[in-house]
Formats: sequence, structure tokens, C-alpha cells
Amino acid sequence: MPQDQPPVAIFLHDGSYDRVHQAFSIAAAAVATGRRVDVFLFWWALERIVQGRIDEPDFGPGREAAEARFEQRNMPTIRQLLTHARESGLCRIYACTGSIGAVAATPAEVERHVDQLVGWTTILKLTAGVTDRFYL
Repeated sequence: MPQDQPPVAIFLHDGSYDRVHQAFSIAAAAVATGRRVDVFLFWWALERIVQGRIDEPDFGPGREAAEARFEQRNMPTIRQLLTHARESGLCRIYACTGSIGAVAATPAEVERHVDQLVGWTTILKLTAGVTDRFYL
């Protein structure tokens, strides 16, 4: 696969299962085509990842039928998408240092789930010139 493809940046703030799933679906698709992906976790998305709530879909009250269809159709879980993206060697996961305190986690807890803890100065440097950006 050509590695000269432009990178993708995903800014993931919302922690709802569908948004986190969508973010890692984008990441999985990007790495499948040889593109590098940087995923930046903020607030509630960071909380979901740190808490490990990535295996069972939880779409909220009134959406039990969607959850059942999701499982019946063997849709990949967040964990499966995340694993695929990470194993490619093309995906890096970053946690925003400003969000760590907001989700009541310690840096040590977060470091086990991400490649690097970063602040906005670093985020801006890493994403300078990136045109394919997704905000979820």
C-alpha cells in the first residue's frame, strides 16, 4: 500500500458509543488504504476509552432494537476497530492533557490506553496542513 497518502486527523470529543465507533471506523478505513491516522481523544471519548467501555454497544434508552441489530449483524465493536487500526502501525492515539483531569483520570491511567499525552501546542503542530479532519 502506498504510504505517501495524506494523513487523516480525527478529533473525538463525544463519548457516545455511536460517535466513538464512527471515529474508529474512519480510522480503520484510512489505514486499510495505507493512510496514517492520528486520533485525538478529549473529554467523554477519552473517558470511554480509559474506562474500557468499548465492547458492548450502548446506544441509549429507546435504541435497544438498534443494539440488537448491531450484534445480530456482527458489526465490529469499537475494540475490534481500534485493534485493527493500531495493528496496522499507521494509527496513533493521543490524549489531550487538559481533558485528563476533567474525566477524573490520572496521567498513568490514561497512558496505558494511548500512545502519547499531548497539549494543544503539540496537537496544532501534529495537525498542521492536514486537510482530512473529522470532528466527532
